[in-house]
Amino acid sequence: MSKRDYYEILGVSKSATSDEIKKAYRKLAIQYHPDKNPDNKEAEEKFKEAAEAYEVLSNSDKRSKYDRFGHNGLRGGQDFHSYQNVNDIFSHFSDIFGGGFGGSSIFDDLFSGGSTSRSRQAQTGTPGSDLKVTLKLTLEEIAAGTSKTIKIKKHEKCSDCKGSGANSSSGFKSCSVCNGSGEVREVSRSIFGQFVNISVCSNCRGTGKIISDPCRTCSGDGRIFNDSKIKINVPAGVTNNSYMTMRGEGNAGKNGGPSGDIIVVFQEIEHPYFTREGDDLIYDLFLSYPEIVLGTSVEVPTINGRASLKIEPGTQHGKFLKMRGKGIQHLNQHGSGDQLVRINIHVPDKVNSKEKDLLKELGNTPNVGKPNR
Repeated sequence: MSKRDYYEILGVSKSATSDEIKKAYRKLAIQYHPDKNPDNKEAEEKFKEAAEAYEVLSNSDKRSKYDRFGHNGLRGGQDFHSYQNVNDIFSHFSDIFGGGFGGSSIFDDLFSGGSTSRSRQAQTGTPGSDLKVTLKLTLEEIAAGTSKTIKIKKHEKCSDCKGSGANSSSGFKSCSVCNGSGEVREVSRSIFGQFVNISVCSNCRGTGKIISDPCRTCSGDGRIFNDSKIKINVPAGVTNNSYMTMRGEGNAGKNGGPSGDIIVVFQEIEHPYFTREGDDLIYDLFLSYPEIVLGTSVEVPTINGRASLKIEPGTQHGKFLKMRGKGIQHLNQHGSGDQLVRINIHVPDKVNSKEKDLLKELGNTPNVGKPNR
């Protein structure tokens, strides 16, 4: 079963700060902590899942690899499902809970700050949407890495209003819903007292102002639809249907909102000679019967050119000969896979009379004739 997206697990956006990621993880860790959910396997799995997501997204290097290549970019990394029990995770993450789950510090954030709570931070504009691009690559391009420039249509920030959507800096007026504060307050009462919930104003998106004089170029949207050239740097070793995320290269956000991403999905073009198995390449070599019996030296194609290969006398049909380091470079790692050469006997479709006589004579020769049946 494929793994879920780490950002989805923690319930944060791809542009979330380290503090937002940490806060989201604390919330899930409290919710699914085994002490609160005894003998609940589902809660335990969700606890482990959240811990794994936090371990990656809280590490800038791992997060960068995950953002570009997804789970495929973390091969060889730590897997939380390999821990013996949840206590291993507790010790690994005890630092963010101020000494572990046993103390009261884990609950401090839940009840501190009085009776006022804020639902979310204000944002400027509406975030732009992501774009998906399929990029076809040859095995040679995958083996060496490559750069591709593609042309796409997308929303770009309006240069006239710099994405604000207003005709000028004075083209705004105070929001009538929140009176310019950017916040809307709702008071509720319960047996525990009065609570005030502060939320971002939906009318002005927390900015406290709305456009009164729209930009004539973008009609107040803050962006225009245009052709754009995007350069994609493909690292060596990507796999079929794996993907790379290009942050901020997607559609521009409305009224100055952050841009979306471009998700580049790689598709491997079928090769005329090689079959790929992971980072190894398989090549079928066809030899005549005399070459296999007597041995020979041949040149075979590799992903980087041609190379000499020695065939020992008596090599059996179907045997694999390994050419070390002649395969695909490992993604984000040193070294390469191997090229495996599979030996096949070439059987001619037609033979002349002389060849028939030689084959009959060969068939009657001891040690070279019929195999054991």
